[in-house]
Amino acid sequence: MGKHVGGKLVLAGAVAAGAAVWAIKPRSFSDKQRHFVPSVPDVWYAHRGLHDAGSGLTPEYAAHSGEYVALARRCALRAGYGTADFSGSIAPENSLAAFAAACEAGFGIELDVQLTKDGRVVVVHDDNLLRVAGDPRKIADLTYEELSRIPLFPAPAKPGDAEAAPVADPVAAAQFAPQGYYQHVPLFVDVLRVIAGRVPVIVEYKFTDNAAWGERADELMEKGDQLLQAYDGPYVIESFHPGAVNWYKEHRPEVCRGQLAEPASLTGTGVKEWLAGLLAFDWISRPDFVAFDWQGGPSPQLRAVRWMGAIPVSWTVRSADELAECDQYFDRHIFESFVPDSK
Repeated sequence: MGKHVGGKLVLAGAVAAGAAVWAIKPRSFSDKQRHFVPSVPDVWYAHRGLHDAGSGLTPEYAAHSGEYVALARRCALRAGYGTADFSGSIAPENSLAAFAAACEAGFGIELDVQLTKDGRVVVVHDDNLLRVAGDPRKIADLTYEELSRIPLFPAPAKPGDAEAAPVADPVAAAQFAPQGYYQHVPLFVDVLRVIAGRVPVIVEYKFTDNAAWGERADELMEKGDQLLQAYDGPYVIESFHPGAVNWYKEHRPEVCRGQLAEPASLTGTGVKEWLAGLLAFDWISRPDFVAFDWQGGPSPQLRAVRWMGAIPVSWTVRSADELAECDQYFDRHIFESFVPDSK
């Protein structure tokens, strides 16, 4: 009786282990060969461009972010953006200036795309403008024309600021375009024109709900991909939404695709988020690379997919100490707030 039960437990364990391996398995080597899929180019990737205001520029990283901000400004100036005497932000995150600066510095670029109210593909991370422009309105509720009149990190923002100050009356302030130099949320097509194939790009498709899919999601995928098909330069795509990565699996198997994920606790987030952190939905997307929170480098699921052939990409490394802590677990890095050594 005991041996019989023990045998069933062993079999059940083997089946569970096999199912887990099947679930997280990346794209096969033979499928990559069949579709001539390129690898993720081996460069440093500047998170949301090389920026002098925005993501990662918090007091926690102030000891070394000054060098990073200064480099972003020098490179943006060299690319023809702003002037040396301009005291505000020249190259805020996810702006044309920040992407031009990254190209000048020779860094790859990671960026985010989503849709405006009028169906234009724009480059911006958050679903609203509060953090980057002091305006609480959502991207999906604004047309591109309206976005083009809203400056990113307007005065009194300074170089090195992580957040913009709230604007008292954002609707009134955006009635007319500001005077003088400013950057705004750019069209994806304009970003691609600025980059012009000079450095590799990681394109993240952004969604407000990574468990839902609708007409707007299809529209973003189709329009974003149309722009990429017309683009002559190296790029890969990624998303937290398995459905977006699966879209590329079904429609553009020749494109290198990545699943974004981060460790999550069952009690702190929810079942879906916990499973996503375990890479349990990779059976939907069968990614070529996994972009994972750098702090999750030692996780068994990331080690397993790396062993099975997926390239692990860290996000977002913000100091030399963080890089030293996670470097052994990743083959590529997305960074900000510090200047990494040349590869």
